[in-house]
Amino acid sequence: MAPQRLDLGSAVHCADAQFGELADVVVDPTTRRVTHLVVRPHNRPDEARIVPVDRATSEGAALRLSFTVAEVEALDRMHETAYLRLGEFPVADPEWDIGVEEMLGLPYFQGIAAEPLEADPHVMFAYDRVPKGDVEIRRASAVTSADGNHLGHVDGFVVDAEHRISHVVLERGHLWGRREVAIPIGAVEKVETDEVVLRLSKDEVGRLPAQRVHRWRGS
Repeated sequence: MAPQRLDLGSAVHCADAQFGELADVVVDPTTRRVTHLVVRPHNRPDEARIVPVDRATSEGAALRLSFTVAEVEALDRMHETAYLRLGEFPVADPEWDIGVEEMLGLPYFQGIAAEPLEADPHVMFAYDRVPKGDVEIRRASAVTSADGNHLGHVDGFVVDAEHRISHVVLERGHLWGRREVAIPIGAVEKVETDEVVLRLSKDEVGRLPAQRVHRWRGS
């Protein structure tokens, strides 16, 4: 089987209809294997679902799931929220870890000519659930060089028939000047939630072959 591209933002079709796009991927950081795909309807991030990677096949630049739309929608939502005191985290779950997270502080108000209102010690904590031991990579996830430079963000992965990662695709630049660089997995120091850290310096990455990005997202 030829290597397969998993491009973040690419179209996702179910067995019976189009579903949306590939939002994130879930990776086993020890084996460097993609285990799950995070799919969501366009412009509806709260409706994201996590799907085993072996239920997806390439179809040109898109992915096709063996699930129907109804079967995907019946899966648990990936995004969760919790109202917690500062420093607290959601109750540990033996089957799930926390992936990408965001702390949403509540506003502080003070009335005119009045005593300031007491600040709420709680925050709204938004997070993604990922299988225990796995990490989550999204399109905004940073790629960092060995010398600590921010190089760009993850654009996708190249995987083999067993869904092992052979290359991490780095996207650099902006708008019409975008370039992508395929980084061999052997040049990756570690894969963490929301970040890929390389063994290469910024200058070494700059010497790798790059090509212009010509595709439209979601096509």
